[in-house]
Amino acid sequence: MFKLGLIVNPLAGVGGSVALKGSDGAATVQHALTLGAVPRAGERALQALEVLVGLDLECYTYPAEMGEQVALSAGFKPHVLGCIDTGNTTAEDTLRAVADLVAAGVDLILFAGGDGTARDLYSAVGTQVSVPVLGIPAGVKIHSGVYAITPRAAGEVVAMLIRGELVSLREQEVRDIDEEVFRQGRVRAQYYGELLVPEEGRFVQQTKSGGKEVETLVLDDIAADLIETMEPGVCYVMGSGTTVQAVMEQMGLANTLLGVDLVRDGELLGSDLSATQLLEQIGAQPFRIVVTVIGGQGHIVGRGNQQLSVELLQRAGRDNLLVVATKTKLKQLQGRPLVIDSGDPTLDRQWSGLIRVVTGYHDAVLYPIADY
Repeated sequence: MFKLGLIVNPLAGVGGSVALKGSDGAATVQHALTLGAVPRAGERALQALEVLVGLDLECYTYPAEMGEQVALSAGFKPHVLGCIDTGNTTAEDTLRAVADLVAAGVDLILFAGGDGTARDLYSAVGTQVSVPVLGIPAGVKIHSGVYAITPRAAGEVVAMLIRGELVSLREQEVRDIDEEVFRQGRVRAQYYGELLVPEEGRFVQQTKSGGKEVETLVLDDIAADLIETMEPGVCYVMGSGTTVQAVMEQMGLANTLLGVDLVRDGELLGSDLSATQLLEQIGAQPFRIVVTVIGGQGHIVGRGNQQLSVELLQRAGRDNLLVVATKTKLKQLQGRPLVIDSGDPTLDRQWSGLIRVVTGYHDAVLYPIADY
């Protein structure tokens, strides 16, 4: 019988919806909770486990919010190892959980978290390359290549392993950013090592392609096209990234490179807004959402822009999602589809299919969004 190890970092990604751009450190977590952030890692882990219901497996996990609760919610009867101070989990708990799961002889460690959690996994299991791991994406920005593209995709990969289907095992990079520098608008990603990961091309993401676009003229063309089509009286939610930044620069507006801003009629209404602030400031006004593509990965929602809540997306509707990207970024995907990982699998599936991507001035292509 397949022995699945499960670890949930219950506070992973808690800073995303409140525009903190990360969740590292107790002070950041407390600040996020004070601002009204709701932990979502458990429900994202549940989305992965629901794919595995009815398959022949034994689940080994840690107590309470570190895995036991979500395993029970999925209908499993987990073997619970170790002990924690419920409500006060730390990175040390993750390290102990990894050691206990390895000692229990699990076939795979499935974990919900972000790049910080991946670093903890590497610290504990990096030299034991015989133990594969797979991440359920629950962080704010995910640069490492050890994660599935969505929670459900993580479940699909594990299901393939359990059914004995051919799945490659490859060493993938663990990377993490300096969050303090990140909050200043700069990305400094550091390589820590590699973990053995089950890989199925449709379901496991690539390491994020770093650096700014150098195609200045193309970015200017994209910006000119989008500005020309902006309608009076309509609010535009301007997502993160260098392509959207080019639009803001052509409008002569201050931009939060790694946050979400709100504009209307050429005026900046709000900078670096949280999910709640966006809903409040937009109110009943008509609005559209502008996003770009995460280089090398293909995500347009759910990576670095958790401020785009499910409620906001539902209110906007798919037709009001405007995607901008250079053709170079699309070619980097090597045919892989775009990904929406909103936290609501139903919405993600409903918004799948072809979508128009602005790639230049009066130039656009149709590109698929995955149905995972």
